[in-house]
Amino acid sequence: MRVALRDIKARIDATKKTMQITKAMEMVSAAALNRAEQNAKRFTPYMDKMQEVVTSIAAGSKSARHPMLSSRPIKKTGYFVITADRGLAGAYNSNVLRHVYRTINERHQSPDEYALIVVGKVGLNFFKRRNMTIIDSITGLPDQPSFADIKAIASKAVGLYANETFDELYMYYNHFVSAIQSELTERKVLPLTGFEGTVSSNAAYEYEPSEEEILEVLLPQYAESLIYGALLDAKAAEHASRMTAMRNATDNADDLIGQFTLTYNRERQAAITQEITEIVGGVAALE
Repeated sequence: MRVALRDIKARIDATKKTMQITKAMEMVSAAALNRAEQNAKRFTPYMDKMQEVVTSIAAGSKSARHPMLSSRPIKKTGYFVITADRGLAGAYNSNVLRHVYRTINERHQSPDEYALIVVGKVGLNFFKRRNMTIIDSITGLPDQPSFADIKAIASKAVGLYANETFDELYMYYNHFVSAIQSELTERKVLPLTGFEGTVSSNAAYEYEPSEEEILEVLLPQYAESLIYGALLDAKAAEHASRMTAMRNATDNADDLIGQFTLTYNRERQAAITQEITEIVGGVAALE
C-alpha cells in the first residue's frame, strides 16, 4: 500500500510540474497573440490601398493587360500551404494538412499535375513522409515575421507562376477570427481575379509612365503582399490555437491533480485503517 501511495504522490508532483509548463506556455502564446493580431491589423490598410490601385487599373482600363490577370489552360496547379514549425497547437496544423492532402488526391491523378510550396516544419515533414512534390519550403520563421523574412519564397511563388511552372496558385491557411476561433481558408492567389466591376466612383488616378508598366511592377508586389498578409493572419491564428490548447491542458492537469489527490487521500486513509486494525488485532492476541 505504501508503494502505491508513493506512486500516486509521484504522479501528482509530475502533473503539477506539467501544469506549470503549460501555464507558462499559455502566457507566452497570449503575449505573442497580442503582437501578431496588431501586426495583422496594421497591414490591412496597406493591402486595402494596394488593392484599390490595382483594381483601378485592372478594371478601369481596357488597354492594360498583364499575364497575372489572365487565365490560361491548367496543366499544373501550385499549392502554397502555411503551417507551424511545431505542434502543441490543437488542430491548427492538422486541419490544413488534412484538407490539402484530400484536395490534391481528389483533383490530381499524377504528381506531375501539382507542386507544393510549404511554410512550416510540420507541413514540410507531413508532405515529405507522403513523397509529395515540394518545390520550395521555409521553416524557422519568427513569431512576428517581417516581409523580408518571406520575401524570397513569396517572390519565387509568383515567379514560378510567371514562368508557367504552374498555371494557378492556391493558398491554404488558418484565418484568425478570435482568440478561440479560426477558420480554414482556401484562397486563389494567381491568376489575380475579382477586379471586374469593383472600381470606386470616387477614385481618380493618373498613371506615369503607363498603366501597363505600373502593372508590371505592382502586380507581383500585390501577389507577394497577399501571401504576406495571409502569413500574418495565420501566425495570429497559430498563437491563439496554442494559447487555447495550453489553457485546456492546464485545466486538464488541474482536474487530474484533483483526482489523484482524492485517490491518494482514500488510499492513505485505507492504509491508516489497516494499520489500526493490525494493531488492535495484535493487542487482542496478546491478551
